Amino acid sequence: MIEPRTLKGFRDHLPAQALAREGILDVARRVYRSYGFVPIDTPALEYLEILTGKGSEETDKQLYRFKDHGGRDVGMRFDLTVPFARFCAQHIGQLGVPFKRYHMATVWRGENTQRGRYREFMQCDFDTIGTTSALADLETVLVVHDLLSQIGIKSFTIRINDRRVLSGILERLGLVERSSTVLRSLDKLGKTPPAAVAAELESNGIPAAATADLLSLAGLGGEPGGLLAALRGLVGESEGGRAGVAALEGLLAGAEKAGVQAGRIVIDPSIARGLDYYTGLVLESFLDELPTLGSICSGGRYDNLAGLYTKQHLPGVGASLGIDRLLAGLEELGHLQSRETAADVFLVYFDQQHRDDYLRIATALRAGGMAVELASEPKRVGQQLKVAAKKGFPVALVIGSDEFAAGTAQCKHMASQQNVVIDWHGDLRVLVDAVHSQLEAIKAGH
Repeated sequence: MIEPRTLKGFRDHLPAQALAREGILDVARRVYRSYGFVPIDTPALEYLEILTGKGSEETDKQLYRFKDHGGRDVGMRFDLTVPFARFCAQHIGQLGVPFKRYHMATVWRGENTQRGRYREFMQCDFDTIGTTSALADLETVLVVHDLLSQIGIKSFTIRINDRRVLSGILERLGLVERSSTVLRSLDKLGKTPPAAVAAELESNGIPAAATADLLSLAGLGGEPGGLLAALRGLVGESEGGRAGVAALEGLLAGAEKAGVQAGRIVIDPSIARGLDYYTGLVLESFLDELPTLGSICSGGRYDNLAGLYTKQHLPGVGASLGIDRLLAGLEELGHLQSRETAADVFLVYFDQQHRDDYLRIATALRAGGMAVELASEPKRVGQQLKVAAKKGFPVALVIGSDEFAAGTAQCKHMASQQNVVIDWHGDLRVLVDAVHSQLEAIKAGH
């Protein structure tokens, strides 16, 4: 016998997990479309040259790569941004700019697994390409805010920074040529103890004084005005650094005008993002109840990535929801519903003589906008209701011979075990309206 097992870093999704993920994807799709983003898709496999050298040395090491049947060097996408840059370079002539897209798909990275981090996972990206507008940056942050809010997360923080601020600090410290090394180390702050980050920086030849300056970024906080003033001092006379500070100030002001709750978006000078292609805004989002989980929605501005594939200037900005990490966090916090069904109504089937009546009732309920599961075999009512309770159906509809004769139906609220008798007397419209009303009452908490 072959042992049934999955590879390390890969996993199966049981119904409860898959339903929770689909629910979040539905919210993301709705939020993205509300801002005018449209869907695209790209292949899981790309020519290797499309993927290598675009993220970082680390992502190059994590690439799943091989030769295909034609002897071509290919790789599996490690994110959705690099394929999107290739996509735009190839199709932007017919798409026009600015172009706003969203893309929900699986990506692969051969990295060390840890809590909420897998080798196969799904990303839910949205990007605006073809503009350097500060409004596009602000809109990116607002989309993240609306996305997390509409998923139902009550307490979260979006932390923002600007790569130009970090570059300005590195310029003042004389470390511009070491920027990739430094930024990858700084990106570990918040996930790795500062002493470990300091040791990594010094092992890479960064002077102790400069390391101390860089680690001080993690301790900067307080009200926005004072923090912005401190950053202006840290970037010195760097033109790019000062532009980055001004951009952060403008973004906070814009978010306030858009009605975002104070304190929901904060400047965090230690946010660097580990990928080399970011050039301006960078952001990470955290569950306030579980900050050690890491960022659940991250992104930023990348103004030069598409330049690897086309001479046309195609600056971009966007972010990605890490749905697998988010689900892991919500599950750990006990915020996920444990439903194993996508249906609203479980229709009990225990009277074979009324099989066709059950089919007509199920069809009418579905036509009325409800998802219905009709039991496949006429088993005992108690046995069927036990299954309905386990799977998490909101209601079960019980209509036996006596109910058919009396023109009634029993609508059982599975969570409370409340039993509501519906008088419908063979009128399917009356039954559909009554069951719909019961479902709405449950949703309203009545």
